[in-house]
Amino acid sequence: MQKISTQKMVIFGIIASLYVVLTYALGSISYMGVQFRVSEALVLLCFYKKDYIFPLTLGCFIANLFSPMLAWDLTAGVFATFLSLFLISKSKNIYLASLFPVIINAVIVSIGLKIYFEAPFWLSMLQVAIGEFVCVSV
Repeated sequence: MQKISTQKMVIFGIIASLYVVLTYALGSISYMGVQFRVSEALVLLCFYKKDYIFPLTLGCFIANLFSPMLAWDLTAGVFATFLSLFLISKSKNIYLASLFPVIINAVIVSIGLKIYFEAPFWLSMLQVAIGEFVCVSV
């Protein structure tokens, strides 16, 4: 088992906290159809350092505790973030890496919006993809 230094734990805590605070503070645009999560820009940290998968996944889990789609976001939403982070960490191109969360969240979040709020799937997918693209890729 690998020991984690105090410095690394503090950095992990700061990253997870930043994700939570940015998502919660901008809650009116972080949840639902538009999904303009400014905190999602942090996912690109995994392109540079694979270790950040854990604190970003944890930050997403904690932020999703405030979601109106609680059960969906705590399971499928956190999985979507984890999958995006994993794929970003394996990517060789930052621009292509930035598209993983756009595509994955567009599909998974839109399914949740359809189930919970009977939102139109294709419109939700477009809205989520645009929000993710602006926050992560731009």
